[in-house]
Amino acid sequence: MNNNSYIITGPTSGIGYATALALAKHGNLILVGRNEQKLQEVKKTIETSGGCAFTVVCDLSDIHSVRSAAKEIIALGLPVKGLLNNAGIMPSKPGKNAQGWDITFATNHLGTFAFTEALASMLPDGANILTVASAIEDPERKPAKIMGMKGGRFLSVAASAGGEWKAGGSKMPGIDAYATSKQCILAATLALARQDLRLHYNALEPGITRGTNLGGEDTPAFLRFLFGHLMAIIPPFSRFSSTPQKTARVIVQLLSSDTGKTGIYFDEKGKPMLASEQVRQPEFQDLVLSETRALLLAIK
Repeated sequence: MNNNSYIITGPTSGIGYATALALAKHGNLILVGRNEQKLQEVKKTIETSGGCAFTVVCDLSDIHSVRSAAKEIIALGLPVKGLLNNAGIMPSKPGKNAQGWDITFATNHLGTFAFTEALASMLPDGANILTVASAIEDPERKPAKIMGMKGGRFLSVAASAGGEWKAGGSKMPGIDAYATSKQCILAATLALARQDLRLHYNALEPGITRGTNLGGEDTPAFLRFLFGHLMAIIPPFSRFSSTPQKTARVIVQLLSSDTGKTGIYFDEKGKPMLASEQVRQPEFQDLVLSETRALLLAIK
């Protein structure tokens, strides 16, 4: 076993899988996902190559599952240098989690936030926490505007959990929920970076990435083709193009870094970028943080 360990959510496909294989060369991995069989397959692949991996089953949409998984990870007693919040969903049809919340918002924001907070106290000083965000949250982002997306549609954390978004959003099914969930987790990440100076909180926009199957089988085939292939090769979208392997290299560099950078939103090339105007406002960041904590505190 290595002296460094890294936690990865969503390591069984796309960016998470590519990152797990690359990061296994730098330390032990704690693989966190919903499907035990798929987690075991990744674990076997890593160990066949000489790495060391542990598996923890967790449904990020379910706060009880998140808290249980965090306790299981803490009980392993491993020295964790980095946490990658990679798991995310973009279903086209609305759904509910175990708490009755919107499934997209619960998974991408509430579950990810609860997971991070549950683990923060056990992470050593200087540990890196990197969260995969999305520039879809920015209504002024050129590729998103061309596609008719309207950015995050935040009303409040409680409204988002209830599946309510600001009027006038995208006509594309599932996009408002996804954009708002990414808007909130990005805002919360930047707020945590200001509040908690002991750890390093950063976010990553992975670019238009081929091969992630984001949205799964629930997403119409045309949308999967559009986001997964076509947009990655035609202008002006192609300048933001990436692959799971390219993104994994950026993630490994950021997670294993000792530079102490915090509160930075990185693009697909690992360069600092700007979030939407709303997310850049500290008042908005603090609002999302406080409302998220209040909502989660009510879940016993």
